[in-house]
Amino acid sequence: MTNMQFSDVAVSDEMDFSEGGREAASAAGRSAERAKEKAQAWGGAALNAVIGVSGVLTVAGVALWGIQLSGGMVQTAMRNLDSWGLYITMFMFFVGLSAGGLIISSVPKAFGIKGFGGISKVAVYSSIACTVAAIGFVVVDLGQPVRLWELFAYSNLGSPLMWDIVVLGTYLILSCVYLWAQVQSEKGKVSAAALRVISVIALVCAVLVHSVTAWIFGLQVGREMWHTALLAPWFVSSALVCGTGLVMLVCMGLSKAGYLEFSRENLVKLAKLLGAFVCVDLYFFGCDLLTEAFPAAGGMEVVTMLVSGPLAPFFWVEIIGCILCAAVCFVPSLRKPGLLAVGAVLAIAGIFCKRVQLLVGGFQLTNLDMPGPVTSLSVTNWESGFSGAYSGLVYWPTPLEFGVALGVVALAVLIFCLGVKFLPLRPKED
Repeated sequence: MTNMQFSDVAVSDEMDFSEGGREAASAAGRSAERAKEKAQAWGGAALNAVIGVSGVLTVAGVALWGIQLSGGMVQTAMRNLDSWGLYITMFMFFVGLSAGGLIISSVPKAFGIKGFGGISKVAVYSSIACTVAAIGFVVVDLGQPVRLWELFAYSNLGSPLMWDIVVLGTYLILSCVYLWAQVQSEKGKVSAAALRVISVIALVCAVLVHSVTAWIFGLQVGREMWHTALLAPWFVSSALVCGTGLVMLVCMGLSKAGYLEFSRENLVKLAKLLGAFVCVDLYFFGCDLLTEAFPAAGGMEVVTMLVSGPLAPFFWVEIIGCILCAAVCFVPSLRKPGLLAVGAVLAIAGIFCKRVQLLVGGFQLTNLDMPGPVTSLSVTNWESGFSGAYSGLVYWPTPLEFGVALGVVALAVLIFCLGVKFLPLRPKED
């Protein structure tokens, strides 16, 4: 359509040299330019609807966060003995999603091997959107975000929390630089050698960001479930599982919408990779459970809590879901787009359940012998006493927490959809 408009302009210009003709040609030219600029923004009514809905949910989440700030953190289900909840669970989950996406994009370029088609920029941008969500969950978890500057003014570099803030901020900046370098490389303004160096740095940072997040938990000796050296590699393997699953779902959806071409060959390659990551993650889980249970000491409480205790639903969803995902990824007759999408969803849901087990499970087994006064400010379900409060789940989010969390997730969706619509994320050949 644009070519037709340009040809019409040329004909008119040749036939009419009067001032009126030149003005008409100029107006037609401007109209053609506007049409060309409009055509550069991809997406139709469906994408605009998603952008609109996610924008509304983001605003609603901000409003609920304002209510949380005005009324205090007592409006959440978090208490003194259960000081982390849904927000930190989602923080861990989205850090994993972001790290996995960047690793999928950077590994082929870092090692000079064939990638997965033209999905690299989409994977990196999904990583950026997930990183913004991860940082957002940290912010809403703060009782006084206006004092955030004190964290840097009085920072303790010996704390894993500070390590994570530094690495996460560096990771977000590096992801943006890596995406920019890929776009410039397609224009011939960044050499292949420079892009490879950036991809290596991005790969190292992606591994570090999840390792440091794991050390926030793993270096706490007072929590039986958290204090293990296996936690950092386990976090990395979980990031690869959910990150690969997210990239698969996003690329399958964008391919079906006509945004990019995602061949069956590349889909199968990603599926095999996802299956391998799932098996590694299950292996780490088995090693951890065996180490906890074999001495039949304090660690046996952790295994019982997961297998048949309050967290059993999350445990079995993870185990069964990941096994089914691996079966779909490895059995050729099952590698159909619909089943692979279901397998990716099961893998992502399994890793989310793992995050719930880790965070809530750490608080589920109390580490206090003399609890002192039990009140609503110390534990939830405090009316039944200290032992009764720990007989079921020690934490379940309030509707306010669910609403704020939904707003942060909507923000990530909004950022991603706007990038798909306006940024040059499509492969060069498209």
